[in-house]
Amino acid sequence: MIEAEWWDYDDMDELAEAVAGDVAFIIESAIDARGSAVIALAGGKTPGPILEKLAQAKIDWKRVTIFPTDERIVPLDDPMCNVAGLARIFLPKGARVVPIISEKAADYKAAGGAASSRISDFHWPPDLVWLGVGEDGHTASIFNGPDLEDALHAPAERKAVGVMPDPLPPEAPVARVTLTRNAIQSAKSLVIVLTGNKKRKLLEQAIKDGDSSPLPVGRVLAGLETPVDIHWCEG
Repeated sequence: MIEAEWWDYDDMDELAEAVAGDVAFIIESAIDARGSAVIALAGGKTPGPILEKLAQAKIDWKRVTIFPTDERIVPLDDPMCNVAGLARIFLPKGARVVPIISEKAADYKAAGGAASSRISDFHWPPDLVWLGVGEDGHTASIFNGPDLEDALHAPAERKAVGVMPDPLPPEAPVARVTLTRNAIQSAKSLVIVLTGNKKRKLLEQAIKDGDSSPLPVGRVLAGLETPVDIHWCEG
């Protein structure tokens, strides 16, 4: 079983303070070590308040490159766009916030190939990958569906792939681009942030089941050699 340390909090404010502090430390350590930091951040509702708090940290943000762990294939001005939320928070701080898709991609597979090439230009591996967990067991945009095995077993040189969830999530019924399992597992630091008892039980079981898990998150984490910090509160 993977090495996972759970951190439990009384409420979202306490969780946000702790996670923002931990992520700031990872960024500062990378800047001290080589003069820059590269981090992949999750989109969605849960990270928002935490990222707002992180942006208040006294970091030399001009030395930080940020990109989303996954992206919905929508225009950059669409409310579903993950990188737009990251840009709103971190661009005013001077950080480099990089989209991983282009609206020019002909289809989601092509979008995945283009994203992989773009990400490969960053300093690799990333200093941090931040994951969430969906109630259906997905993480990043690694969902059950026809492209699950591609995301799980893509060769190391492919950092991202295009995926079509099946069924499509009703809140965002679009194709995606996501980091692969290899790319996620290569990160120097890995954090998972989640809320609610249902997701906690789901993740605990997925970790226990490992590569035999029916849930994508269990298979993504299976065989992970880097310790993972899991931050949770009831919500």
